[in-house]
Amino acid sequence: MKPESFDEKQLLKEFKSGNRSAFDTIVEHYSGKLYQAAYGLLSNPQDAEEVVQDAFIRAFKAIDSFRGDSSLDTWLHRIVINLARNKYHWNRRRGAQVNVSMSDQASKLDDERTPEDMHIPDESYGPDNMLEKAEFENEIIKSFDKLPDTLKETMILRHVNELPYEEIAEVLECKIGTVKSRIARGREILRKILLG
Repeated sequence: MKPESFDEKQLLKEFKSGNRSAFDTIVEHYSGKLYQAAYGLLSNPQDAEEVVQDAFIRAFKAIDSFRGDSSLDTWLHRIVINLARNKYHWNRRRGAQVNVSMSDQASKLDDERTPEDMHIPDESYGPDNMLEKAEFENEIIKSFDKLPDTLKETMILRHVNELPYEEIAEVLECKIGTVKSRIARGREILRKILLG
């Protein structure tokens, strides 16, 4: 099923009336986006995959009680964020090395062009610029790891998953003003870290 023909309400209706393949379509539609969020918080592909799988298992078991107060996307993100938080803290308690990663989509800060969004970097880098780009991305990764968890989660949902402020507020169960404040604080901290 193509993204433009994805009908969340119809799929939920089909699933609740016994069509279990409707859930497969839901998994296919959301798995990449949810993996990005989990990987952004955990920086470990196995942990991210485990969190997303666990999230879909929980969603499958609880979807009959899903009331639709929020979108399915928001509900699934909330499950993933909560499981990723638990996994992150579990890893920290056991001394695992946990780093935050950014995808290429948000590997460069560009606050001068648009103060509200980080822009996708130019993918036309020549070979001579690849090392410089890799070093900059490494600095971003290290910098994200220095953010407090609440800021890190908000920044990842905004700049990796590209969720709108309203949806981030629903996922994190806070006000839109809080989301905007966290993003502003996160950017300011990153700017200070990166500019030394």
